[in-house]
Amino acid sequence: MWSLPLLRHTDVPPRVTENFILSGYRFPDYSLLQCLVSAFRPTNETGNFWTHFLPIFLFTFHFLEMFEWEGAPAPGDPFFYPAWTYFIGVFYLLLASSMAHLLNSMSLIIREICFFVDYGTISAYTVGSSLAYYYYIHPQAGIPKIGVWAQNASGIQSGRGEEPSSPPSPSSSSSLLFFPSFFETLYIPCSCLIAIVCVLTCCNTRQRWRKYRYAVRTLVFLLPFFISSTPVFYRLFSPSPYPASSQVTSTYPSSTMAVFFYRHCFWLVVSAVFNISKIPERLSPGKFDIWGHSHQWFHCCTFLSILDELHMIKVEIRALLLHPTLVMAPMVAPQLPGPTVCSTYGVMMVLQGCIASIIVWFGWCAYHIYAPQQKLLKAQ
Repeated sequence: MWSLPLLRHTDVPPRVTENFILSGYRFPDYSLLQCLVSAFRPTNETGNFWTHFLPIFLFTFHFLEMFEWEGAPAPGDPFFYPAWTYFIGVFYLLLASSMAHLLNSMSLIIREICFFVDYGTISAYTVGSSLAYYYYIHPQAGIPKIGVWAQNASGIQSGRGEEPSSPPSPSSSSSLLFFPSFFETLYIPCSCLIAIVCVLTCCNTRQRWRKYRYAVRTLVFLLPFFISSTPVFYRLFSPSPYPASSQVTSTYPSSTMAVFFYRHCFWLVVSAVFNISKIPERLSPGKFDIWGHSHQWFHCCTFLSILDELHMIKVEIRALLLHPTLVMAPMVAPQLPGPTVCSTYGVMMVLQGCIASIIVWFGWCAYHIYAPQQKLLKAQ
């Protein structure tokens, strides 16, 4: 089991080979146990597995840190429902990606299904991000309507002996009122629809557009990025929702969120460059077959982008927890509804059901395409 031979690209089916990777391949008839053991052998998938499996623990550590903040609600409080859906999306993304690279040598059919699941979890992650952005990052998330909020904030601050914050300008008020009409009604449905389109497109690249598959898979996820990041773009180009006299000014600089977001974008761009260019193995085929090839760097950069995204979300959560005027008074109707089981976990469950249906369909097609070829491989 530990000494199963690793093969060159000429000794495995063309479907298994990767551009500029010449050796280190596993033959696509491994058992489950042999696949698991191969995580501890130097194959061309070993680095791909560990670069997304180990980050699961690092991400979990940074995520759970916010529950230890002073004054934070209990982990099961509805306030944290969007955070948990985001965690679920990232957790399944990292787990599915690492398992896809580890188990894809069981058969040609299982290889296809592994990566169909991988694409599905990427799309689910983008919707998990959208839910977190919806409830934590947009300036109207959890805030009453502008006029009520201004009066409420003035009353609270006056009671504390502070100067009331200046009312928003007419232009900013109209902007704040216009954007939520899209945000409340279309933002989450658009994120879900785009996620489903991305799964369909990426799954199709395993049967069509093979020559440009890496470019298509990379570019297709630009659309959910721009849709999901709409609240962040709005915040970056809008006045800060936090009054200048509030206690948040010393603990929540408005540039912090921007810094994390720009770093998040930077790592996404770098990961896209690695995924499309196939550097460094393109420059020296055969020398990066086991360690250091582009897909491993792609994994590292995507995780760094996720980590910066988590830090950005945590900054906003902490700001909401520290700023009492952003917390809904019980008698005031919110501008945006608060998180519920249906609007967070329910959305993710429905999305996962749609994605699972797509995976079953493409898996069935893959079975009919590759079952005869797999039988021939086993007969050899």
